Amino acid sequence: MSDLKPTVSHFQPHATLSAYITGFVSCIVITLVAYVVATSNSVSNDAAVGIVAGLAILQFVTQLIFFLHLGREFKPRWKMLVFWLMITIVLILVGGSIWIMNNLNYRMMQNPSLENKYIQSQDGL
Repeated sequence: MSDLKPTVSHFQPHATLSAYITGFVSCIVITLVAYVVATSNSVSNDAAVGIVAGLAILQFVTQLIFFLHLGREFKPRWKMLVFWLMITIVLILVGGSIWIMNNLNYRMMQNPSLENKYIQSQDGL
């Protein structure tokens, strides 16, 4: 006979119905708060963008914890490492895109008259 023993996995439920309901209600509340911040004129535009971005990150973390059960498994931890690598790559792509767009906007708006002349010269095409 072989020395290999079958592994016994003890099934542990990831979440209960109350945890799912808590996650669902908290996501609804976060969404409603973001909607109210975006539609009301109670804060400046820059502050509203910051608040909505913060709420988006909060909702992302809430969904990871309550629905995807990330961080609750004991093994393998490499899934968490791959997840954080993916998050890093996405942040680099998004941050780089925003940086490029802001840089282009800054360079285009330094001399708007040149931009208007260029647009007018292209109308005849």
